[in-house]
Amino acid sequence: MAFVGLTDWDWFDRLRSIPDLDEVNFWQPSPGGGFAALRPGEPFIFKLHRPRDLIVGCAFFAHYSRLPVSLAWDAFRTKNGTASLAEMRTRVQRYRRTPSSGPEDYEIGCVVLEQPLFLDERDWIEAPEWKPNIQRGRTYRLDTEPGLTMWRALEVRLGASPLPIESVDRLLREPGAARYGSPMFVLPRLGQGSFQVAVVDAYRRRCAVTGEKVLPVLESAHIKPYADGGEHRVDNGMLLRSDIHKLFDRGYLTVTPGLEIVVSKRLRDDFDNGDDYLAMSGARIQAPLHSAQHPSAEFLAWHNANRYVG
Repeated sequence: MAFVGLTDWDWFDRLRSIPDLDEVNFWQPSPGGGFAALRPGEPFIFKLHRPRDLIVGCAFFAHYSRLPVSLAWDAFRTKNGTASLAEMRTRVQRYRRTPSSGPEDYEIGCVVLEQPLFLDERDWIEAPEWKPNIQRGRTYRLDTEPGLTMWRALEVRLGASPLPIESVDRLLREPGAARYGSPMFVLPRLGQGSFQVAVVDAYRRRCAVTGEKVLPVLESAHIKPYADGGEHRVDNGMLLRSDIHKLFDRGYLTVTPGLEIVVSKRLRDDFDNGDDYLAMSGARIQAPLHSAQHPSAEFLAWHNANRYVG
């Protein structure tokens, strides 16, 4: 399946100018009923509003979330298709049916997309059997018409893009899949912003250690830092209150592969304090509901061995 979504010109034009773009937030001005058109890894195709009215690129669906507009900005910054939070608010409010008053931090829908690819203008294509009354987008099957011809045309153009063809193939299909026919899509690799949002939702918007639910003070922490070879994966993350995150990064607190919290007694030695944190030792973290999203034992063992100062 693929979803062809109507795309704002300003959003598209700003994003296509960003080099090495790995992710984007296709935001919705109001969360509404969510986004259930695609499974992770399936293509989200960009189509401009009238008068341009053509397909101009695609990306790959990773995750959907509802977030306060300020946190969506914090996660994606200019990958929201705006230069600032103030500009983003102005753009969002242009489309919202319910006007906001003052600095209200209203929720927006976030369709998180990976590996966006934008076409040169000479390569833009028509969306088949598109009806003028479509307001948000429509879904196409890619193994039957009219979606099959559309997808083949898009593949040809992506294959002729400046990206190496092997890079495009890696994004579009599983290794060994037929060049044409029913496409088989890989799960997209998350970018930094996508990682943050996915971890927030995996932990049900609660700190794994304290249970804190005030979202502005919660942060998505890497267990094995990206700079040390860790990936933007949910099982390499935990949602932590900001002070717990700092202690975790500095090694004063760790979590064992058995998901037990361990706090270093060096907190008391180094700062003549820390009793509130030391009392957390021995408890278990509040892990995600799905076991596949639990912190990886491998990454936790790495943190125990390479960061913890106990």
